Amino acid sequence: MQSSDLGNREQGKIWHRKPAPAAQQGVIVNIIHSATGYHSKTIRFLNVAFDSSGDSLLAGDHQGNIYVFDLTGNRFSLVQRTMQACTALAFNLRRKTEYLVALADYSIKCFDTDTKELVSWMRGHDSSVSSISVHGSGRYAITTSTDTAQFWDLDTFQRKRKLNVRQSVGIQKVFFLPLSNTILSCFKDNSIFAWECDTLQCKYQLPTPIEGSMLHYKIFATTRDGRVLVTGGKSNHLHLWCLESKQLLRIIQMPTKVRAVRHLEFLPDSFDGGSNQVLGVLSQDNIMRFINIQTCKHLFDIGNHEEGISTAAISPNGRYIASVMQNGSLNIYSVQALTQEVNKPPPPLVKVVEDLSKDKLGASKLTMRVTSGRSERPWKSRGSKTQTRVLKPQVNTSLENKENELPDGLNKKRLQALLKGFGEYPAKYRMFVWRALLQLPENHLAFSSLIDKGVHSAFVHLKDEYPMKSRKLLRVLQRTLSALAHWSAIFGETPYIPLLAFPFVKLFQNNQLICFEVVATVIVNWCQHWFEYFPNPPVNVLSMVENILAHHDKELLQHLINCNVTSQLYAWPLLETLFSEILTREEWLKVFDNIFSNHPSYFLMMVAAYIVCSRAPLLHCNQTEDFEYFFHHRNNLDINVVIKEAYHLMEATPADIHPQRMLDDFIPLTKGQYPVFNKYPRFIVDYQTQERERIRQDEVEYLRERQLVHEIEANAVQRKVEDEAWYRKQELLHEAEEQRRKILLQEEEKLADQRQRLAAVKRELKVKELQLLDAARRRFLKHQQDQRQMELKRLDDEIARKVSMRERETAATVQDVEVRQMELESQRQLFEQQLVKDQETVTQEVKGEIDASRRRADLEEHLVQRLIEVDRDEDRSVKPSLRYAPCIDKKIAELRDEQRERLVKKQFAVVYKGERYCSDNSLEPIAGRDL
Repeated sequence: MQSSDLGNREQGKIWHRKPAPAAQQGVIVNIIHSATGYHSKTIRFLNVAFDSSGDSLLAGDHQGNIYVFDLTGNRFSLVQRTMQACTALAFNLRRKTEYLVALADYSIKCFDTDTKELVSWMRGHDSSVSSISVHGSGRYAITTSTDTAQFWDLDTFQRKRKLNVRQSVGIQKVFFLPLSNTILSCFKDNSIFAWECDTLQCKYQLPTPIEGSMLHYKIFATTRDGRVLVTGGKSNHLHLWCLESKQLLRIIQMPTKVRAVRHLEFLPDSFDGGSNQVLGVLSQDNIMRFINIQTCKHLFDIGNHEEGISTAAISPNGRYIASVMQNGSLNIYSVQALTQEVNKPPPPLVKVVEDLSKDKLGASKLTMRVTSGRSERPWKSRGSKTQTRVLKPQVNTSLENKENELPDGLNKKRLQALLKGFGEYPAKYRMFVWRALLQLPENHLAFSSLIDKGVHSAFVHLKDEYPMKSRKLLRVLQRTLSALAHWSAIFGETPYIPLLAFPFVKLFQNNQLICFEVVATVIVNWCQHWFEYFPNPPVNVLSMVENILAHHDKELLQHLINCNVTSQLYAWPLLETLFSEILTREEWLKVFDNIFSNHPSYFLMMVAAYIVCSRAPLLHCNQTEDFEYFFHHRNNLDINVVIKEAYHLMEATPADIHPQRMLDDFIPLTKGQYPVFNKYPRFIVDYQTQERERIRQDEVEYLRERQLVHEIEANAVQRKVEDEAWYRKQELLHEAEEQRRKILLQEEEKLADQRQRLAAVKRELKVKELQLLDAARRRFLKHQQDQRQMELKRLDDEIARKVSMRERETAATVQDVEVRQMELESQRQLFEQQLVKDQETVTQEVKGEIDASRRRADLEEHLVQRLIEVDRDEDRSVKPSLRYAPCIDKKIAELRDEQRERLVKKQFAVVYKGERYCSDNSLEPIAGRDL
């Protein structure tokens, strides 16, 4: 990846691309997500997941940001902000743009990378989701937490089943087996069960390992074909289970540095048929070691103690390894760079240690050094010691078999012997053998430059000419054909190139580089001299087939000539389609096992052998249509017989007509850059290209003029239509106007009638209203009269009530007055009695005084005689006393009258203007009293 593409700044966040240090071999890019600010910090990545193609990577950090990294397009994009950390990711759903993310709130959400919208929200877990397993069809998913596993339908996003276990047992992992409908459930008690996906019936349970080999399973991994299960835990042992036989295959012991296994994952290979051999083991020291489970050899490792690995994911195509480092960054490794040392051919077994002179050279004195094997880490084996021993080679050693030596330690002669013995290569190793036979260079840079040129103009409308259900297959075919056309212009002009390339595209659709190089190798070697007579079929090649047929079956050739059937009808359909129209997949693979293992002339021998073996039905055909149908459809023919007949023709054909005389030996593609392919009449291709360009320009001009004419015609038609529409509209308006006028007259008549009826109704309503008003007035008058009567009655009642109250008050007052009179009378009598007593007392006093006066008068009378002067004095004193007696009586009478008057005033009240006053010379008002 280029640093310019990953150095984008996004809302205060910076992506850094750091060059891979020397210690980290194979690192394509190191991605660090840092947030700028006052305190810059690194946002840690937590999980990664590849899509089904292996070209895109999904990564989530602890802040809930989800990013998609396009490894082929060299770009990335932020597709979602979940605002919470993710615990698991899955990017291999049936809808390629959708992905699942498990969040810290125990929920699972499905998002779309294109629309960036939420597709569904699934809840049901009560603890953190640790893993998400998606079925191979992408329709179902299983999410696992410590207490439960849930089975989801990704079409409806509904939960189908839920697996609950006792808390004492616990769940380690539940996942789908690849390429099958089996679910594996692994529990903390080391029990492993297999279930049928559709019925959820238990299929089998793996047995308990033997004594002494028990370990607590925590980590699990399966091969791509679902046949082998690897388990690990807190130990340096790995258990390999064969799921077909339900037996423990072997126990692998890791180095002593490994004390616990944290992650296991197989490294896919395009040529192993899904039976993966390389296993990645991430241990507690944060180093991921890759081993071969068959040879138990350590191949390479990633990570170190300084920059440890937290988790890792391997792309399905086996090209990339994405690892989340301990520091939160993301490393992307190239598997090709990591394995280039491992995949190198072994060092030569014979190495000259000492160059002796010719006179001293002897077969018995040549010293050789043999290495016991590769070191555990090839790029660090400089200082490793090798075991050596001295061999004495055979004297007759020659280089005659040098051309039969193939890459990866294979030998062509041995492969041919194996092929003749079994008739075909093992399906498990077929792709590996083909790659070795064809000696593919795997020029990634050259192929990328061809792909970067885009879709060739000749194949833009490929889907119209070759419609396919699989969009992926069509896209791969279009890319492969475009790369061929960019490699050589002839392939953009050849009409049968799609037919020739299609079977290889369908076979290698997951590895476009291998697909392109296989097709290019086939064209260079097995399509020799095909393009010399372009644009016509290769007459020279067809004549070779015809010569072979003439030599081995003259009767059949004569019959074809009599029926006017040429080699362009019976040989060319087989050549241009590479037998793909007339053979099944298994037959086609078997045929090309033999074609790739022999000289390119064997291909033409196969064509002639097919025709010879079909002589019986061909001799019964007389119509050209029958021959066309026969060579374009599958027939009941044993392909093994055809292959044997081809070998027979290879041996029995004379050298003068043998195609081997005209065809060159196999030449592989060159490394680094692809060879120049110009074995065609360039002037014809250039002329056709120029003509095609001229025709294209003329077509563009014609289309432009036709578009202009169509626009003019469309405008004229539009104007005509508008005029007709206007006239029709005018007529309609006139008719509508007449109709409206009639309607208006009718409406006016109706309105007049309605007005008359309305006037009559108004009159009736007026009369009724007057009647109602009169009735209301009368009712109101009656109501007022009733109200007044009720008011008068109420007043009468009030007056009567007040009168009765007044009477009661008067009676009470009278009673009070009478009682008061009685009290006054009693007081008067008491006062009179007291007055009588006082009068009697005064009278007694007066009487006493009178008696005393009388006694004094009597004394004085007696003394008068004695004294004259005394008599005078006595007379003076006697006269006043007599004079005072009437006054005393009068005074007593006045006092009695005054006392009586005071008593009367106190008993009676004087009423003056509704107020009562006491008679004791003070006014005391008494309110509310009427006498």
